[in-house]
Amino acid sequence: MTTHGDSATRSGAPAVAARTGPPDAAEEPPATTGDDSLPGALSGLRAAIGATRYPLCLPSAGSARHTAAALTDQLDDYLLPRLARLDAPLLVVVGGSTGAGKSTLVNSLVKARVSAAGVLRPTTRSPVLVCNPADAAWFRQGDLLPGLTRTTEPSEDPRALHLVTAPALPPGLAFLDAPDIDSVVDANRALASQLLAAADLWLFVTTAARYADAVPWELLRSARARGAVIAMVLDRVPAEATDEIAAHLAEMLAAQDLGRAPLFVLPETWVDGQGLLPEGVTAPLADWFARLAADADARSSVVRQTLDGALAALHPAVEELAEAADEQVAAADGLDERVRAAYRGAERTVEQGLRDGRLLRGEVLARWQEFVGTGELFRTLEARIGRLRDRVVAAVTGRPAPSAELRNAIESQLVTLLRGVASEAAESAYTAWKAHPAGAELLDPALAHPGADLPERAERMVRDWQRGVLELVRVEGADKRFVARTAAYAVNATGLAVMIAVFASTAFIPTGLEVATGAGTTVAAQAVLQAIFGDQAVRTLAATAREDLLARVRTLLDVEADRFLTRTADARPAAEVGDGLRRAAGRVEVARHRSGLAADEEGPR
Repeated sequence: MTTHGDSATRSGAPAVAARTGPPDAAEEPPATTGDDSLPGALSGLRAAIGATRYPLCLPSAGSARHTAAALTDQLDDYLLPRLARLDAPLLVVVGGSTGAGKSTLVNSLVKARVSAAGVLRPTTRSPVLVCNPADAAWFRQGDLLPGLTRTTEPSEDPRALHLVTAPALPPGLAFLDAPDIDSVVDANRALASQLLAAADLWLFVTTAARYADAVPWELLRSARARGAVIAMVLDRVPAEATDEIAAHLAEMLAAQDLGRAPLFVLPETWVDGQGLLPEGVTAPLADWFARLAADADARSSVVRQTLDGALAALHPAVEELAEAADEQVAAADGLDERVRAAYRGAERTVEQGLRDGRLLRGEVLARWQEFVGTGELFRTLEARIGRLRDRVVAAVTGRPAPSAELRNAIESQLVTLLRGVASEAAESAYTAWKAHPAGAELLDPALAHPGADLPERAERMVRDWQRGVLELVRVEGADKRFVARTAAYAVNATGLAVMIAVFASTAFIPTGLEVATGAGTTVAAQAVLQAIFGDQAVRTLAATAREDLLARVRTLLDVEADRFLTRTADARPAAEVGDGLRRAAGRVEVARHRSGLAADEEGPR
């Protein structure tokens, strides 16, 4: 059987704390849509919060998502509907720990068994709202707590709000029996927090055995930070320990800046056959609520204090969201930079490969030697170039091979290099992301390797570049007699020489066994081109072809990098979203001070 107790050590309502004045005009955020009313500003903030995402796996993301959901709930459940009807009945949410006797207390105050009480936990599975029949329409229409489905029958659904009328409860006042704040059911705990955030007044019920528990005090501190009006009930206090426990709880309340909260102490007692406490036990608390219900100014004071406190608490909470959004943007930028650094490294490797001559070795060098050694390069060139042939052929030897083989060798060498640098860049970017919690969450194993179509795209890119070199030679040599007389073959042969010149840049210093053949290759390409176009034109041709190749390489690698970058692009919030949240919160703060909600000096007694 349940036991309870019999007197209040003190009563009265907390005063409304004085608040600071409005922000300086210089700090006032710019107006946006023209609706600078408090409801308009709150709607704008609601939209800004709802539009902000925290998808990247960062330490602040989970807390931000929770805070955003809680703020959205409070705006929808309480702030917007309460602002629309400041004169609506005062909602008292009865909260507390498991087994504190909340339902029994509610039943006793309204003198009817409206909420289930018992020893099984959790007892209250769906919230129960009790009001006077005259106030039922307001709660039934669903402006307050719109996310809860109204029902007139008991329900097991935690998202259902069981509406009950009780004639013994005076008009202007309603009780909402909430689930346990420390329930073993996660959904019940979440709902309890949501309901407490929608309270005009929070009646917190604890017991002599549980009043020092950590969870209730965490919620009490949160309620104090929001400026909510709080009243305390210390239930089931042994008669011999009443003074000692009540004094200790009062000290704890004062230490948490809650010393002005009314404290009602109910001693242990028996319940009657209906499960109700004796009227003598609940009389001090019932009288306090009766006076509050009868005094419109007192009710208004409670509503205004809680409403203003909740509005004032929005600004720091939204600042946390803005900082979390900024962190999302910064993290996305950081992940992008890791990818870009990896692919910039790949570009540098290709550029260095053109400078140090590595592309001129192996198959390309052999095919160039064969191409020059057969005389094919010079066969159709102008006679004045022919005299170079003996000197060039003496420098390089080899068996005859068609120009197509040289062109294929150039393509193969470039494609091999591109595949190698793309593979290294993908591995480097993958490793860099894996070391970052947000990056690791976005990874797919396929990203550790180049795209499946990279070889095909690389081959197509090199062939396009080779065609571009031939077109460059054709355009640059348009006024040269050898092009007119030898047409396509001369363009093709000279284009190959330009490609070799790109590979054999001035920075090429052959080593070892490559000295003789490598030096001869460089001389051959440069000599042929200089004889046709002149020294400056040769440098221009080679530089233009080289820059064109590097530009195409960048485009190729950009596509590879985009496999990573599109993932952050899909996840990142807009760069200015944090400032947008701050502006929206600033407009609410300005509108709050203009509204005059904080004008009252103190609440009801």
